Amino acid sequence: MGGSLRVAVLGAPGVGKTAIIRQFLFGDYPERHQPTDRPRLYRPAVLLDGAVYDLSIRDGDGAGSGQSPRVLEEWPDHKDWSLQDTDAFVLVYDICSPDSFDYVKALRQRIAETRPAGAPEAPILVVGNKRDRQRLRFGPRRALATLVRRGWRCGYLECSAKYNWHVLRLFRELLRCALVRARPAHPALRLQGALHPARCILM
Repeated sequence: MGGSLRVAVLGAPGVGKTAIIRQFLFGDYPERHQPTDRPRLYRPAVLLDGAVYDLSIRDGDGAGSGQSPRVLEEWPDHKDWSLQDTDAFVLVYDICSPDSFDYVKALRQRIAETRPAGAPEAPILVVGNKRDRQRLRFGPRRALATLVRRGWRCGYLECSAKYNWHVLRLFRELLRCALVRARPAHPALRLQGALHPARCILM
């Protein structure tokens, strides 16, 4: 048995958090968007490099479907989000929505502020979803990736939940990064260093 890992998938309403999780777990994509009205917890097991890991994937962050990125400060107390005992974070934004990117920026700051002193550093992977709508994106990928990796010290990846592009890779890299987070290295470098082929199978 490899162990367990608690993952929170957070982001503004409508960016595709649930779609990403459902593609990873069930291989399907809901054509009709249904807002997530409350946080949900999934408990899959995955096989990575010959070891089995139990995942707890939290979908949602407590923000209602009608809330805007500007009301992040009005969210419930951070203890209700279970941010303090989360091992790794996936912060999702829509590559066509600059507001959703600002939302992720505020989320990252909130995570840093609420992390208990002395707690192990939790890797953060910023994910730009809806890559299938590339022509409508609000900013160049290279510039955003550089900002996130160098400025925010987080990992960066783009995916398409609709076409299941890079979804498995997303969770594989997050898991590998979380497993090596104790090594003395820059967190973004650790995440990007996990981008080599590995066997990751949902059980």
